[in-house]
Formats: sequence, structure tokens, C-alpha cells
Amino acid sequence: MQHELEPPMDAGRRRFLWQSLVGTGMVVAGPLSGWHRLAQAAQAPSTPILEHLGPLGEPDALGIRLPAGLRARLVARSGQPVLNGGGYRWHLFPDGGATFPAPRGGWIYVSNSEVPAAGGVGALHFNARGEVVGAYSLLEGTSLNCAGGATPWGTWLSCEEWSGGAVWECDPRGRRLPRRRPALGIFKHEAVAVDPDQGRLYLTEDEPDGRFYRFTPSAYPKLNDGTLEVAEVQGDPLAGPVAVMWHPVPEPRPLLGGAGKGVPTRLQVPQSTAFRGGEGIGWHAGRIYFTTKGDDTVWCYQPGAAGSGILTVLYRRDADRPEDILSGVDNLLVAASGEVLVAEDGGDLQVVVLDATGQPTPLLQVVGQDQSEIAGIAFSPDGSRLYFSSQRGPTGKGAFGLTYEVSVA
Repeated sequence: MQHELEPPMDAGRRRFLWQSLVGTGMVVAGPLSGWHRLAQAAQAPSTPILEHLGPLGEPDALGIRLPAGLRARLVARSGQPVLNGGGYRWHLFPDGGATFPAPRGGWIYVSNSEVPAAGGVGALHFNARGEVVGAYSLLEGTSLNCAGGATPWGTWLSCEEWSGGAVWECDPRGRRLPRRRPALGIFKHEAVAVDPDQGRLYLTEDEPDGRFYRFTPSAYPKLNDGTLEVAEVQGDPLAGPVAVMWHPVPEPRPLLGGAGKGVPTRLQVPQSTAFRGGEGIGWHAGRIYFTTKGDDTVWCYQPGAAGSGILTVLYRRDADRPEDILSGVDNLLVAASGEVLVAEDGGDLQVVVLDATGQPTPLLQVVGQDQSEIAGIAFSPDGSRLYFSSQRGPTGKGAFGLTYEVSVA
């Protein structure tokens, strides 16, 4: 029997899951022949990805370019049963995703469906050998489920990307009913990240003049009530680190449409700062990293002890610099080493790794799917596999999404 989902309070379990889900990075030995060392990176966060990263090879049979020593396989195709013999048909337009440990070994990969009015969340269950042994729906009947974020207590927050969109909290095992979390605001949500140090959540908004938000639960980690705030950036971040102030959003759940139309959250605080299309977001070692697609920027926000914080630019593409290969910034994932993996929506359809100085290096590239985007990048909890989706699949072939796994050859 399913029950409405309420996050458990056990601190030890939260800490373990957070280290497993978000602390996973990867170590590679050139040319990536030792990608089994991915698992070691969870215990060795000081080892950088880029130290041994080799060049991309020619496209394989799936049209994926990888460094030597890696291989890709297709694990799910939109509209088709995941398992032979029927069952759950993989959802259309797969977007944001994450992995979670499964009972008795193995793991679960969850993935959003960015379909209007018929979106939701699907899941793939892998056994300890990495074989797909199950597939099922976690959430149905929502709209434009874009990205989201994993929580330290082992749930998935799925974000609806439309003006009346909400955040939905889902149990990856499917044993508890999903819960709508309107206290996190009603707006065009993109993604969310949890800061377990300060007990807060940070959210991005996919609007040309979207805002950067934070949510402080009244009783962390419960998300049914709390305070939603919006950021005001004080100064020009392109000139160097700048301070950020936070202002309460007067009405996090405005009435949109019809009589008595409310004011959207992003317009309620006049001094708040507009960001050009908020996209992926992630937490690592006390910092929040997020992307904005309108200016091809990767940001780093460091919360302060007094509630304010400092914002810096990790990367901003300059079209006149040929070394700035990252464009169309979208989903992101932070490795245990602190390097930021960014998926492209457009650009060269790559996953690019940024080092601590913002220098980009490609990790993989999808060829022949120029009208698609890469989404849902996530490592398996043991670090041995990398998952991602091409949201719309091969160009001109009427595909509706492909989900891949990358592992050592």
C-alpha cells in the first residue's frame, strides 16, 4: 500500500545517501582505460577528472564520441517497452535525472518527461551487475517536467517548467505517493539543489528574466512549509566576486490567469536580480553551481554564515575565444573533485568538464542529433556508470528520446 511521502529524519541515513548520490565523482587513467576507478572517487575527492582525460574518438555505432577505453549502450528508447515482453514504455522527451541506491544492491535511475500536460517521471531499476531488471512510472499527469534534484534523504524533486509549475517530491522506489510541494513556489521551475550544511534548497527559473531562489524549510528536511526568498546581486559579477542579499517572496503561490491574476514570483521583489534563463543546479562542498543559458554562464554561489553569500562566475563563453567550447549550457553535475560537468542544449551536443578555473574539456559528444539536447547526466551510486539522455534523438527520424549508459569497455 502506498503512503504519502514524508522524508525520514534519520541523520546518518541522510548523510550516507548524500555522499552516495552527490559525492560521486570519477577518476580516469589515460586513456580512460581505468574507468573502474570511478567508484574510488567517492572516497578520493581530491583526484581530478581532467588529470587523465583523453581526446574524443570517432563516433561509435550509436553516434557517440568517447575517449578510448569507454563504451556506450542504449538502455531505453522513448515509446518502446524497456524490457522484452512489454511493461513500462519509456517516456517521451527524457530530461533531468539522478540515481539512487536500490535494495539488495543495484540502483535506480529516475528521469523526467518534458511533455506538456502529460509529463511525469519514469524509472529504470538496475541490478548489481548493471542489468535493467525493471521499469515503472513514478509520477503522471504533470506538465513539462524538466530538471530537478536529488535530496540527501533519498527522494527526487521533479520540476515543472511552466508558469504554473510546481516541484513534486517522488520516491524512487515507487512505494510512496508523490507529493506536490507548492511552498517551493509556483513558477517556471527548472532545477533544485539541496544544501545539507545549512538546510536550504536553491532553485533556478527558466525565464529570460528568471530569478535565483532559495527555500528554507520550517522544519528541515520537511518541505511542506517554509520561506521562499529571491536573490539580489550587488554589483557586477563579471568584475569579480559580488555579494548577494536575499528577500522574502511575498506570495510564493501567485494566482496565474483568470480574474484576480497574481504577480509572478520573479516580479514581486523589484530589487531582485534577473538571470537569463536558469538551468541546471548542483551543490558540492558548501557551494552552489548553476547555469544560465541566455549568456552561456556557469555560476558559483557560496553561502555565508549570516545568511547572505558571494557570487562568482566560473565560466562565461566568449565567442571570440576558440577555446571556449562550451555553449548552450543546461543540466549540470558536480564531481567529488569539484569539477563541474555541463550538458549542452545545442552547441556541439557535448558533456563538458570545467576545472576549478573554468577551463572546459569535452567528456563525450553525440553526433547526428543536432535538434536534440543532452540531459539527465548522472553517475551510478558506485561511480561505475554514467547515464544521460538525448531528449529528442536522431535528427529527422521522428525519435522522441534515447537514454544511454557509458561504462568501461
